[in-house]
Amino acid sequence: MGEPVKVKTHDFPGQADKAIPYGIYDTVANTGWVNVGTDHDTAAFAVASIRRWWQARGRHDYPRARRLLITADAGGSNGYRTRGWKTQLAALAAETNLEITVCHLPPGTSKWNKIEHRLFSHITMNWRGRPLTSHEVIVQSIAATTTRTGLTVHAELDTNPYPTGIQVSDEAIAALPITRHRFHGDWNYTLHPQPHVNETPVNSTADQAPASTPHRLTPHSLQAPELTGMPREQLSELIDTLTPQLELQRERTLRIRRGHERLVAPGTGAKAKLAPADRVLATVLHQRKLATMDLLGQL
Repeated sequence: MGEPVKVKTHDFPGQADKAIPYGIYDTVANTGWVNVGTDHDTAAFAVASIRRWWQARGRHDYPRARRLLITADAGGSNGYRTRGWKTQLAALAAETNLEITVCHLPPGTSKWNKIEHRLFSHITMNWRGRPLTSHEVIVQSIAATTTRTGLTVHAELDTNPYPTGIQVSDEAIAALPITRHRFHGDWNYTLHPQPHVNETPVNSTADQAPASTPHRLTPHSLQAPELTGMPREQLSELIDTLTPQLELQRERTLRIRRGHERLVAPGTGAKAKLAPADRVLATVLHQRKLATMDLLGQL
């Protein structure tokens, strides 16, 4: 029997080497590509990882591709407010002649990102209990990840520098060949393969765009067919059908709480916090796994 490997209980960031895994998961092929950086988790590193995947796998697996769809979290190096992310993607679109569409998961919903369930969870289980003593061990552990459903993973070490503190000007953002989608254009947009205008980076302490006034979500915007999966007319019919049943259900619940029948006329007393239409809409969005009930309550 071998002796267990002795490890430290704590590491200090200033003394330890960095390993920053950036993953690309192909939902069609069930394959993962992980670029392990050693410098900083910046927008340039995120797009460089996508570029390396495309050059090594993507263009060979999909030789006739003219478009690329990326689903990404709302924050981090590939966040929707990160200006460098958009300018770097615009450069990649020009290099590859691809239309690159990005759809960000809304804030607070990153656990629905398929890459977490189908790639990184298996990587975490694969290196569980194994001391990550070097970059080579990390890369090898990631690349050795497989599942019974056929997942395969390729991993590479990226030792290139990715400095922080790069600011992108308003003019560079305005010149981007970008089309924002009708629904939440800040989260969903397409970068077109037009010639990229090089922008001289300016040193700054921030890599992100200033916070803009968030779009206010209303019941009307939440009823968009893209969210509910049905035309507005069909949703209205569903609400009309369910409203009487919801009213009866509410009366039964109130009667049980009171312990007796209503003493005053219907329509008097405390009003329900949610109208039947809002309850039906919240249920539809929740059933389509677009948001938790807590998030819907906040909206």
